[in-house]
Amino acid sequence: MTITHFWINDGLVPIDDAKVSVLDHGFTVADGVFETLLVTDGKVFALDRHLARLANSANGLGLSAPNGQLISEGIHQVLAKNPEIEFGRIRVTLTSGSGPLGSDRSSNSPTLVISMAEQAPWPETTTLLLVPWTRNENSPLAGLKTTSYAENVFALDAAKKNGFSEAIFCDSSGRLCEGTGSNIFAVKDDEIFTPSEASGLLRGITRDLVIELARSAGLNISERDVDPAELWDADELFITSSTRDIHPVSELAKLDFAGTVVDRKVLASGLVTEKLRNIFNGKRSENLNP
Repeated sequence: MTITHFWINDGLVPIDDAKVSVLDHGFTVADGVFETLLVTDGKVFALDRHLARLANSANGLGLSAPNGQLISEGIHQVLAKNPEIEFGRIRVTLTSGSGPLGSDRSSNSPTLVISMAEQAPWPETTTLLLVPWTRNENSPLAGLKTTSYAENVFALDAAKKNGFSEAIFCDSSGRLCEGTGSNIFAVKDDEIFTPSEASGLLRGITRDLVIELARSAGLNISERDVDPAELWDADELFITSSTRDIHPVSELAKLDFAGTVVDRKVLASGLVTEKLRNIFNGKRSENLNP
């Protein structure tokens, strides 16, 4: 299916004309923020939560506050102008606009891009590789969804070259943190646990919804410091993201600094993960903008 139009700044443009300046700070120094929204059957999920997080990331990076009403209108126009897709993503990217060839910003207007892509559904389960490189929980960008994704690209490439679907980071203190585009949960003796914000993770929209829904259902779930060794002791593992929803983990391993994959563990999809998936899917079918 061919996507024909994106939104640039204040209107729809054909993809062939969807261009920004080579001096844009999003291009030269990754000075920008973004959101990825799930699209199913031509509709987006959790729009208001994504717009709120975009505004929070922009504020944290020192960018002008995004125009949520304009972005919402742009998203709906992109969906309406393009062929309806069954499964894919909308990406909203906001940068500080054109600037000098360095870290200084200019007073130019920000750049807004709303793009869309279809994608194949994820397989029923996924595989994780714990990588040796760390997140900096003390970074001024910790917890912000910025366009500075080179570390994620590098780690995900390493995972895929070794036959895994996602890479998982610890923070500089050795605590479990997050994936390149996901959050991680573990289940042990019916306790569900996930790293807390202290690790420097990005609070995923799906992550937060899962925590809320689990608590509402009376499940034992906690956000806390997690020793990565607990992953190998867990009964169940799953990751969450806007396009993966709740994705059970079927294999786990570790990459050492020598580039060797060690400590492989095979897992089965468990009852707690399945119960959470059913709860999440049911709530999403009831309300597309929770």
